[in-house]
Amino acid sequence: MAGDVGFVLFGLTGGFASGKSSVAAHWKERGLPIIDADELAREVLAPGTPGLGEVERAFGRGVMNKAGALDRKQLASLVFADVEARKTLEAITHPLIVAATLQRASDLEASDEPVGCYEASLLVERGLADLFRPLVVVASDERHQIARARARDRMSEAEAKARLSAQLPLKDKLAAADYVIENDRDLDGLSERADDVLDDICKKAGVAPSRYPRRYS
Repeated sequence: MAGDVGFVLFGLTGGFASGKSSVAAHWKERGLPIIDADELAREVLAPGTPGLGEVERAFGRGVMNKAGALDRKQLASLVFADVEARKTLEAITHPLIVAATLQRASDLEASDEPVGCYEASLLVERGLADLFRPLVVVASDERHQIARARARDRMSEAEAKARLSAQLPLKDKLAAADYVIENDRDLDGLSERADDVLDDICKKAGVAPSRYPRRYS
């Protein structure tokens, strides 16, 4: 446990293609447990799950591939072009993801892990910021976000902008943040700032940062 504080599950969020996943991956290399909302979303919609059945009933066979799995690209094209469709999907997946998150957090606490990170794109939008304090927001300007999305996901500029517009404006996420990690330089600079933030979170939780050692001095 984390001294007198107890198990700390803090939040990590940011805009689309902001570099949030790079921060989470870096912390994971340090040994910090990461609960990834996107990973849980894939699990709760895996073939044969009740969640996938609900999605198929809501959106039709067209969002399924020939193997009976979810065609995520097809579903994304529907929900990011239609606000009501996105709300329908979130109403299905959100309770399932919350339940899976609580189970993962319980497992970590039971194993005497002192600190964990919950990585989620829509954490602030969902009104969950206060459940995952301290909240870390990764910030990047829109130009860099679009460039990353196009390079990473092979999106058109219009598709990347649609994803950005579907999320809460960055200023609103920053207003909810306890820590802000600016992603405006190279990866080494991002990693260094991420290290400083994690070390400070550990210290405030009564945990020696060496529990999750840096990769370099």
